[in-house]
Amino acid sequence: MFTPKNKMAVYTFKEIAEMQKLTLKEKVKKSVEIIKEGLSLSQSKCALAFSGGKDSQVLWHLLKTFFPEEHKNVAIIFGNTGCEFPESLQFARKLKKEWAEGNFYETKLSKTTQEDLKYQAQAEVLKWLTDQGRISEVLKPDGKLKTTGILYKKCTPEMLEDFRKRKLVWKKGQVKNYLWCCDQYGYPILGKSFSKLKARRINIDTFLEYSQSASEDEELLKYYELLRHVKISQACCDVLKKEPSERIQKELKVDVIFKGLMASESQTRKVNFSTRGYIFKSSRKYLDIPFYHCNPISHWTDDDIWEYIHTNNLEYSPLYDIEYEAEDGSIKKIKRNGCIGCFTDFGRKNSHMYVLRQTHNSIWKWVMKHGMGEQLAKIRTFEGKHRKQSALDAIAGVETQKQTDNIIEWAIENRPCAFD
Repeated sequence: MFTPKNKMAVYTFKEIAEMQKLTLKEKVKKSVEIIKEGLSLSQSKCALAFSGGKDSQVLWHLLKTFFPEEHKNVAIIFGNTGCEFPESLQFARKLKKEWAEGNFYETKLSKTTQEDLKYQAQAEVLKWLTDQGRISEVLKPDGKLKTTGILYKKCTPEMLEDFRKRKLVWKKGQVKNYLWCCDQYGYPILGKSFSKLKARRINIDTFLEYSQSASEDEELLKYYELLRHVKISQACCDVLKKEPSERIQKELKVDVIFKGLMASESQTRKVNFSTRGYIFKSSRKYLDIPFYHCNPISHWTDDDIWEYIHTNNLEYSPLYDIEYEAEDGSIKKIKRNGCIGCFTDFGRKNSHMYVLRQTHNSIWKWVMKHGMGEQLAKIRTFEGKHRKQSALDAIAGVETQKQTDNIIEWAIENRPCAFD
């Protein structure tokens, strides 16, 4: 049954494909077996990661239907990233009242513990130190920043006063929300595998400028060149989703976490299922016993999820009934729940932002006007010599932030497809 994490090829891709062909009844039976095994492994507390989406909802229903007594003691952890679709947020809180039996926990974002500089202020301090010939005061021997906070400490009282007037300071107690993540790390554009670095953006700038690390890898050098122009990062997943959830897990001493992940969702999840199986062991610093990840519906597909929902007459998030016009002219419905400001599928057909622009236009405009549009324009400009001209290429060579903002504003209203 349970397969240790270090055992490779638990299932081959061919075996996974065969499992995905099983009937829904057979899949439910297998999932119930996995849930039972996951429950039996717990020596402390079980939890279910709930997103407000259909997959984790179906897993929750399986748990409460087939294990009604055990369900009463399973913590339902709703990951509220602050970037939820309004339909999903409302639906999650509705299910809390109807299903949770008093065991529902909604995550809360962390807050800053002290005043800190916004990225623009950090960059200005870095330039000031360079101009003063004092850059060595903040650098390690390898060219990296000693700490991010050291730039704040190097500010003169006059500089800090100026930054505060210009609203370039994050106050103590600032919620580490989506905009904070984008400012301090970068925007979630391009896939997670592409955006490898999770360091603060100012640390990346310093590394690119002062590090002596040489490389002859053309792909890596091209990646570094893109980083010089565009603020991209996947750190928001850790800051908005992972860390708040794990904080609750620590408080409850959770040692088994159930997740509604499916191999059919992506190549990465398919590989993970292949090598790890339904259950795999890891650890947590707060535990002196093993920690287990349990994914009972790994062998399901989207069609199975919908068949289960309709067969059991379950209410689901109204998000999935919202329609949009696909690039081929057909009418489709939203398939995935997720963060409203995420653009990891940049460059693909019917991308998240392409859909969001049609289904939640006011939210799309907010995301674009709060920095996403500018970063997309920089990507278009960076890649300009390899493609047709874009409406966003106009920002190349502009001298002020106000000019950039005006161009983005114009494009949002007149050429919105440029951001897709």
